[in-house]
Amino acid sequence: MRALLSEMAGGPETLKLTNLPDPVAGAGQVVVRVGACAINYPDVLIIEDRYQVRPPRPFAPGGEIAGTIESVGAGVSGWQVGERVVAVIGHGGLAEKVAAPAAALHRLPDVRDIAEGAALLLTYATSLHALLDRGRLAAGHSLLVLGAAGGVGLAAVELGKAFGARVVAAVSSEAKAAAAIAAGADEVIIYDRAPFDKDASRALADRFKAAGGRGGFDVIYDPVGGDYAEPALRSIAWEGRYLVVGFPAGIPKLPLNLTLLKSCDVCGVFWGAFAARDPAANAAHVDTLFRLWVEGRIAPRVTQRFPLAQSGEAIAQMAARAAIGKLVVTMED
Repeated sequence: MRALLSEMAGGPETLKLTNLPDPVAGAGQVVVRVGACAINYPDVLIIEDRYQVRPPRPFAPGGEIAGTIESVGAGVSGWQVGERVVAVIGHGGLAEKVAAPAAALHRLPDVRDIAEGAALLLTYATSLHALLDRGRLAAGHSLLVLGAAGGVGLAAVELGKAFGARVVAAVSSEAKAAAAIAAGADEVIIYDRAPFDKDASRALADRFKAAGGRGGFDVIYDPVGGDYAEPALRSIAWEGRYLVVGFPAGIPKLPLNLTLLKSCDVCGVFWGAFAARDPAANAAHVDTLFRLWVEGRIAPRVTQRFPLAQSGEAIAQMAARAAIGKLVVTMED
């Protein structure tokens, strides 16, 4: 089988397309013939040794897959050869086949596109866990989504609307604004690219405050970090929840006096650890996502598809924060 391997720490240019023996399903595993693998920001970090998990090399990046079960290992029940599945596996997805834990699998309905299936779990499950479990979002709340045209950002916009919130999307371009509006955002703010000096930071805070209105935002969803974080925090409501999701713009240093003045919470969001610690709660969330998908209230947006040999280009786009929606690698050239 073909696989795109990381043999040394570095950017996408260090990845090598290689032929490997087919994997064999161990105890508790199934072998999945990968049909599609979504690209996410952790793929940028993991090949640079900047992610919280560092698999031994060589390894294939790609943590979110959809495909068909090809074989079943010892001790696995409830799964059959030929079933279509989606899974978040951490890494290994940029390969034509992968041995995956059976516990990570979820069934993909036959009527659903396999590339969209690959684009569903990580972004939407992260956003659902963030908004409901950490942000306690409810109908009538106001929600600010930073980086709202990326995978998790669009998911947060759609889910925010599905749960009855007023959603303000913050993005960096007109094209990204159009994507956020198409996902259901009530209002869009187009901000400049960081870094910001004090005046620019204050001006952005004023724009966020104006969009949040007199009461401010009940929930702020931040998958961006960097210089965008403090201006956003200044627009939070009394006892609001600031959700820390990711840092592609850098790890911010927040002035903690703001949390005292607003009596607000700064909440970390680590979906992978949540799913591992409470698989039953995560399974219930996934069921919710499939229901919302069937009802047409969410829809994974695959904006570009790449063949396996060009996976590095997709990761480079993600690193440059140029992606709108989800980028997906398909195994058919």
